[in-house]
Amino acid sequence: MPIGIFDSGYGGLTILKEIRERLPQYDYLYLGDNARAPYGARSFDIVYDFTLQAVKALFERGCHLVILACNTASAKALRSIQQNDLPQIDPSRRVLGVIRPTVEIIPQLTSTGHIGLLATRGTVASHSYALELEKSSPEMTITELPCPMWVPLVECNETDTPGADYFVEKYISELLGADPEIDTIVLGCTHYPLLLPNIRKFVPPHIRILPQGEIVAASLEDYLHRHPEIDAKCTKNGTTSFLTTESPDKFDPLAGIFLGSPVASTHISL
Repeated sequence: MPIGIFDSGYGGLTILKEIRERLPQYDYLYLGDNARAPYGARSFDIVYDFTLQAVKALFERGCHLVILACNTASAKALRSIQQNDLPQIDPSRRVLGVIRPTVEIIPQLTSTGHIGLLATRGTVASHSYALELEKSSPEMTITELPCPMWVPLVECNETDTPGADYFVEKYISELLGADPEIDTIVLGCTHYPLLLPNIRKFVPPHIRILPQGEIVAASLEDYLHRHPEIDAKCTKNGTTSFLTTESPDKFDPLAGIFLGSPVASTHISL
């Protein structure tokens, strides 16, 4: 019974990559809803519907634990699925997201208490990071900024271009202009690690840049340790399978760039 990893498209592969490096013994089943991506500008209801369809598809294929490796899905769908759907579908199954693990580690990293968030419009509009941070660390200040051009740059393989540098510098300048005391920047979209070389060009060296992959991987390891009843249901053969709602011919080459290794996927309809 593999651990399910879901994303609206390719970005979740950066999460999967870090999870596999930390926990290589487990079996994984990745599902990308590439045919309907991106989710970032879609309404809460649509993101919830699409995410629930994907979670059910992974459940049907044996997953007892599903990670929403997508900030938009985590922001717009996770809580509803956990509270309203899982009790009806199967109370023993679990769906986890990427926002809470990220928020939990922030207080250990910041000195000024001023945090910047770069994310999709959907994640920023949900204010999920701000709400979670308010619960755990109300004394902190978070400045949220949408970066609508970053995902297209990554998915069009345009990261190593002057255009990419232009839009990276534009959003970084806006963020730091809004709050010069920021000392930690959260990359609140799983596509954004592919822009890290660009981002580092324009972020002062004293500011920490926080991708989510390593954080989510460490959080998952801790979760499985604390929940042996879930861990016991996860098979450990070191395999990974890939599903996409797009054509595998289109998905596999770009997925290989995100994952850093060849990908052979199977088409699925949701």
